Amino acid sequence: MDETTAVTGSWTDGDRYERYVGRWSRPVAQRFVAELGVPAGRRWLDVGCGTGVLTSTVLDHAAPASVLGVDRSPEFVAHAAAHVVDPRVAFRTADALVLPVEDAAVDVVVSGLVLNFLPGHPAAVAEWRRVVAPGGLVAAYVWDYAGGMELMRLFWAAATRVTLAAGSLDEGARFPVCAPGPLGGLFRGAGLTDVVTGSIDVPTVFADFDDYWTPFLGGTGHAPAYVATLGRDDRTALREALRADVPVRDDGSIALTARAWTVRGRVPG
Repeated sequence: MDETTAVTGSWTDGDRYERYVGRWSRPVAQRFVAELGVPAGRRWLDVGCGTGVLTSTVLDHAAPASVLGVDRSPEFVAHAAAHVVDPRVAFRTADALVLPVEDAAVDVVVSGLVLNFLPGHPAAVAEWRRVVAPGGLVAAYVWDYAGGMELMRLFWAAATRVTLAAGSLDEGARFPVCAPGPLGGLFRGAGLTDVVTGSIDVPTVFADFDDYWTPFLGGTGHAPAYVATLGRDDRTALREALRADVPVRDDGSIALTARAWTVRGRVPG
């Protein structure tokens, strides 16, 4: 695997993504959808639907008329379609910056844990606004990579001690958009009104150190893709550095917290 792959990560295995971070995004998605307070019977679009976590949450908690989930990864779309089965939902492989949707065709666009990965943040939000009817909602959430997403902060702090080059791949430094100020400015810059930012904190409790460490060996996601580039000695050194750093409770479990930043705005009209 070359350095480019280590930076961008691999997004082809839905099961490995679930074990790495998907399982922790579910409680975030539930609170996110609840806080939006969208009335029943609306048309939703989930941009960057991944394995279907946010789509399934909308179906379960928002009583939508319909939900379309789109993602660039055919493998993730296939995983979502196999696990989220409902007559109101459809999934398509598509680019978040070129949505297969007519102007003003939906009432709500949501996007979970995707915005920071896109090559053009303003273009992305402008495209999302394009497909929302006047008065509709655009909303997103991203991990707080620089602080409150503790499972990743611990990882990159240890990785940088083991190999200095890891510092340039640290998501906390690479994704400055993942903070309330930049997110709010991005949405206001797209012409959205009533822009509100917030945070959601959820517990991430691992049964033991293996439950924490093993998902980093799966290759799906930025940190796991970085681990895949390491030789045996560096990988062992990273594992042991993490073992020394993580706060282990008397029963062997590891209790951390994951924070997501949220942002929403309304299409004028």
